[in-house]
Amino acid sequence: MEFKAALLDEKAIERALVRIAHEIVEKNKGVQDLVLVGIKRRGVPLAERIRENILNFEDVSLPVASVDITLYRDDLEEDYESPQIKNDVIEVSIKDKKVVLVDDVLFTGRTVRAALDAITANGRPRSIQLAVLIDRGHRELPIRADYVGKNVPTSRNEMIKVMLEEIDGKNAVEIYTKEG
Repeated sequence: MEFKAALLDEKAIERALVRIAHEIVEKNKGVQDLVLVGIKRRGVPLAERIRENILNFEDVSLPVASVDITLYRDDLEEDYESPQIKNDVIEVSIKDKKVVLVDDVLFTGRTVRAALDAITANGRPRSIQLAVLIDRGHRELPIRADYVGKNVPTSRNEMIKVMLEEIDGKNAVEIYTKEG
């Protein structure tokens, strides 16, 4: 893996998440019946940060849940045919709620598809929206994000690495070139 460029630093990540939080509130005409669901791993702290931003300007703390699936990510060496749901129990009720699914990188769409399966196995939400920090293209399924921090056109031999303080000890988004 060869470092190519830094895409977002800590301040840029924060600005993107503040903007996404404002867009969520605006599109949903407030925060009534909203639930944030982060895809483990990095979608969970991103969902929690979006909740904090919404709390700061709406004075309402939204419920945050998580969904645990085997991620089909571009930084895995082995390609999976489809993600496997490890734990599809969502900690809060999503029945008749507006669910905002949160993830770090949208690539092929397979991770999101597995998360949609997990969500609908837990009840029938009124709607499901998707928020991602990075959309890098190359969809294999008809899935698009409603809220995007940054669109980053990539080639198949590139990898996006999202690092978050809660997991990685720093906040940054970088792009790498795969060797070979």
